[in-house]
Amino acid sequence: MSTLVETSEVLAVEVSCSDDAITVTLDDGRTVSVPLVWFPRLLTASPNQREDWELIGGGIGLHWEAIDEDISIASLLQPEKFMRMANDQS
Repeated sequence: MSTLVETSEVLAVEVSCSDDAITVTLDDGRTVSVPLVWFPRLLTASPNQREDWELIGGGIGLHWEAIDEDISIASLLQPEKFMRMANDQS
């Protein structure tokens, strides 16, 4: 029997937001970009509020104090496990 064990988490090292997307650079060199519509607080935030982020948990997540928003890096990499999509009727 084979068992997959995840030994380390991918961490965020840099974040930027445009008018329609959030882009996160990870410590393994990947860049992940997702639409801001996934995060209504970020979507309606001012550009200055979007720029005022901090790493939480050493990079396992992101936090925006002014708009009370927290996003895990895991949710960006596997959104189907963390987010209820708009067309989900369950």
